[in-house]
Amino acid sequence: MRETLTGQRYVDDILRPHVGPFLNGLPGAIFQQDNARPHTARVAQDFLRHFQTLPWPTHSPDLSPVVHVWDLLKLHMPSCHSVHDLELAVQDFWAHLPQDSIRCLINSMPDRVAACIAVTGGPTRN
Repeated sequence: MRETLTGQRYVDDILRPHVGPFLNGLPGAIFQQDNARPHTARVAQDFLRHFQTLPWPTHSPDLSPVVHVWDLLKLHMPSCHSVHDLELAVQDFWAHLPQDSIRCLINSMPDRVAACIAVTGGPTRN
């Protein structure tokens, strides 16, 4: 996003057009997000009340599989001299990210949630 993501923009640009329809097509799906301000904004919470969401511990952003994808991205990101170059590099990285890597991260969720529970919601090593 090129501008600051507010709760309203999160609903208008992400949740309503993309997440809502996707979740409606997956009966029983549980939506996951962290405690970023736009995610916890009242407008976003009001929208999400129609969907099942995973409660998120305040101090455990390391549970999210996407955090690990961002770590991989940072490791493999070339130097970029413009926003356009950065966008192209991120798109290229994403297009070539092996689906097995993503599947592995998703499949590791039960172990990471159990580790989080074991430390009563604090940061984990998983």
